[in-house]
Amino acid sequence: MIFLLQKLLIIQDLSCAGQVSLSSALPILGAAGYQPTVLPTALLSTHTGGFGENTFLDLSSELTKIINHWSTIPLTFSNVYLGYLGQSAISVILNQLKQVLTAESAILLDPVMGDHGKLYQGFNQDYPAQVCQLAKYAALLTPNLTEAELLLQRPLSSGTVTIGYAQQLMMDLQKKFKHSAILITGVNLSQQKIAVLGSEGISREIWQLTTPKLPGNYFGTGDLFASAITAAVLKKVPLKKAAQIAMNFVADNLKQRELVFPKIDSRLGLDYSDGLPLLLKQLNTF
Repeated sequence: MIFLLQKLLIIQDLSCAGQVSLSSALPILGAAGYQPTVLPTALLSTHTGGFGENTFLDLSSELTKIINHWSTIPLTFSNVYLGYLGQSAISVILNQLKQVLTAESAILLDPVMGDHGKLYQGFNQDYPAQVCQLAKYAALLTPNLTEAELLLQRPLSSGTVTIGYAQQLMMDLQKKFKHSAILITGVNLSQQKIAVLGSEGISREIWQLTTPKLPGNYFGTGDLFASAITAAVLKKVPLKKAAQIAMNFVADNLKQRELVFPKIDSRLGLDYSDGLPLLLKQLNTF
């Protein structure tokens, strides 16, 4: 898994309200010292979790024009971080992203499409198969447990799972995506414990990190984790250490949220600003 520092492209949706997707990725990666270029796949009034009938402006037709323009400059990217794409946009990405890549470009894919045993609103049953096509090109793949099951066409788990089950998912992902380093996030081992499983390199050894499960359900924590992981691997932080840094970043912000702002609507996501200095300090040691 090799990531170059020169040029970073972030491809995700933009939700006008709520700290998710681009609203998290751009500030975190900008603060980490990168100058990201963005390719917004859709514009939403809010994210799709709990706000009712949000507006959704599909930008897939604009993506083609943007990529074609970049090709004339020419503008290419060493690293690409993909998150929530959308039903129409993913076809454009699959067909045209190669125009702005080089032979050395590395793709980090957070295959955002579901959680808690459900496919997200706005995706049909064909969407996971399209994500699988994109995942074949990923240097790093970071599904949560539900997304791992969707990638493998497994029945979806909505509660706790055993570590053995999660390890089997990892082994099956290793077989399907042979060239990817993989993290499975959000593995609920019990009501008190949550885990991240990881695997990379030739050995394909599976390791795990655990942390106490904090009360509440906050939108955007997966985006915070994936953005912190992206910032870390671009700094050449080893994957297991990067996962620990990202896990701590999310956990610390959750604790701060419960301590200082217990009455703020959890649908709006986390205010991670207080946690950024420590994250940057850890990243800058590498």
